[in-house]
Amino acid sequence: MTTRPKIYLFGDSITEDSFSVGGWGASLANHFSRTVDVVLRGYSGYNTRWALKVLERVFPVSLGGDGGNETAPVALTVFFGANDACLPDRCSGFQHVPLHEYKENLRSIVSFFKKRWPTTHVLLITPPPIDEEARLRYPYVENPEGLPERTNEAAGEYARACIAVATECQIPFIDLWTKMQQSPDWKQDYLSDGLHLTNEGNQLVYEEVIGKLIDEGLSLESMTVDLPLIADIDPNDPLKAFL
Repeated sequence: MTTRPKIYLFGDSITEDSFSVGGWGASLANHFSRTVDVVLRGYSGYNTRWALKVLERVFPVSLGGDGGNETAPVALTVFFGANDACLPDRCSGFQHVPLHEYKENLRSIVSFFKKRWPTTHVLLITPPPIDEEARLRYPYVENPEGLPERTNEAAGEYARACIAVATECQIPFIDLWTKMQQSPDWKQDYLSDGLHLTNEGNQLVYEEVIGKLIDEGLSLESMTVDLPLIADIDPNDPLKAFL
């Protein structure tokens, strides 16, 4: 039996939330319906340090196949950095990962997937920009200092580090930090709370991911449809299509 190909989405809350109504992951699943299973592996609040610790549990050797014979996913998104970039001396400092370690962690995550699945297209996505005023309006933890736990400047440093790792590893990337800020109203249009995505922000990520997958030769047209389409079933002899 042929198993349907898979695309894994691995990341933090922006990935975990991506299967919500209007989410970029849900849009990917809809786009690839009948051709590819889009599988969510998003972990709210996680940074690359924690992601590295749980890689073997999230992606065990037997994943994707029967009897331990795994099938490599066709593609995989890695979307971390928003939590790594929390400022170490602010209220979410426990999520902070130093910039040099973030780069090394990303390298290790990419290496893990490339060794496990050499044919899989790994796509890195940078953290989004940060609206610092909105972060003060939507705190996740007690914030006695009244200072934003993230800054756009720090997010930009981590975005550039993500791009550097992608370039070094010769894999595709999406520079979400820069792309979003090309719109004059990016704070209102793309971010719901200064960090997470609005429907419009989700649509932007979806379109960017689709574009990168097409660049890698993974267009919808290149995929095999799972089981006969209704148009290919003979109404006079329906069961013939399943032989």
